Amino acid sequence: MTPRITFEHELEELKINLEEMGQHVESIYDRLFLAIGAGDKNAIRNIMKDDRVINDMEKHIEARCLTLITKQQPVARDLRVVSAALKVVTDLERVGDQVTDIAEITLRFDDSDVFRYSVHLATMADATKEQLHQAVEAFINRDMESATELIAGDDVIDDLFNKVKSDVIDYLRTGKWPADECIDLLMIAKYLEKIGDHAVNIADWECFQETGNIHNTRLL
Repeated sequence: MTPRITFEHELEELKINLEEMGQHVESIYDRLFLAIGAGDKNAIRNIMKDDRVINDMEKHIEARCLTLITKQQPVARDLRVVSAALKVVTDLERVGDQVTDIAEITLRFDDSDVFRYSVHLATMADATKEQLHQAVEAFINRDMESATELIAGDDVIDDLFNKVKSDVIDYLRTGKWPADECIDLLMIAKYLEKIGDHAVNIADWECFQETGNIHNTRLL
């Protein structure tokens, strides 16, 4: 087997690992909000344990990337793919952390159905889920058009966050809900906003691995 064929095989294995990590992160996101909707606190606690699995996946992929760089001497286009993968696994790991943070906050509520506090929160959770899925698919499938579309629609999550924030402000003014629960609700929305930001980062790295450019700046 020639060095080039070996390298291409390693790149394909890297793609498979990234896809598995992306799907796992999406899965715990989906499971969390299903558990929240069902008021299943035991399921929410179990989701928090998945953080270690995601960390292990990140370390494995990072090690594979570093091996490819140091042992295979990739050309520029291949180096873009490997470098982008190193960045994407960091974003995916952070999404896993933020899902865990949301789970932990949710357990502080007497009623874990946090959607009852704001009609916009469920919409925000669904929009963030779709954005995360689109970003992962775009990166894995080398779909720059989908990635560019996602980046252009970034304001959707930010607008929903502002609507949730307005609901929280109204609750604080009227005293309808305890202040600590209002702040926790805002924190959940903030973590969703951050997950949306990571999805945009992943889309940015898809554009980078195709062009070598990110944010209109040539990197490689």
